[in-house]
Amino acid sequence: MKTPVWLFVLVACCSLCFAEKNAEIAPVLAEPGAVIFADQFDSNQLSDAWAQVRGEWKIVDGAVVGKELKADKHAAVFHLLKKNRDSIVRFSFKLNGAKEFHFSLNHAKGHLFRAIVTGDSLIVRTDADKKDKSIRSEAIGKASGKFEQDTWYTMQIEMMGDRVAVTTDNGLTVNCQHSRLDAEKPNYRFILKDEHLVIDDVKIFAVKAK
Repeated sequence: MKTPVWLFVLVACCSLCFAEKNAEIAPVLAEPGAVIFADQFDSNQLSDAWAQVRGEWKIVDGAVVGKELKADKHAAVFHLLKKNRDSIVRFSFKLNGAKEFHFSLNHAKGHLFRAIVTGDSLIVRTDADKKDKSIRSEAIGKASGKFEQDTWYTMQIEMMGDRVAVTTDNGLTVNCQHSRLDAEKPNYRFILKDEHLVIDDVKIFAVKAK
């Protein structure tokens, strides 16, 4: 008895749905060392490591769902309260209505840089300094590729000295260098305009030189 064609299609589609969540991504700059933080959001409440700065962020079905609140008059901001300098971050995400989101790092006195996911691109950009008008925002890397709605992807951000490499499991990589990147960072941040962004399987590694 032959297996119906529709069954092969269904199995293939299901494999694609699960393959992209929590995917392993080959490092570009540094090998992952010890795991220094991990959260799969299996609890009903967010741990004390997280801070909801703006917007609404809550656990739904084992993942964090974020959205901007109009009353805030500000993008939704979600902090992981872990100091860092060199590290590797890996997490899964899906755009569930949101047109883009930012994974952002600060320095001690303000914004530093961010990785931006839109529907058709991955961008790394340094941030302007509000206290020093001579330091302006600058795009230092970009890769083009599709990020479909309601589809799981995995992103890996490697930070080592003045270099950062951002890779996603749909084949995009941005590998760039800037003197400002080599700084102490007080936290990791997710930033969202609009709604909704879903985040899961956040893991942070120490780094080993590649």
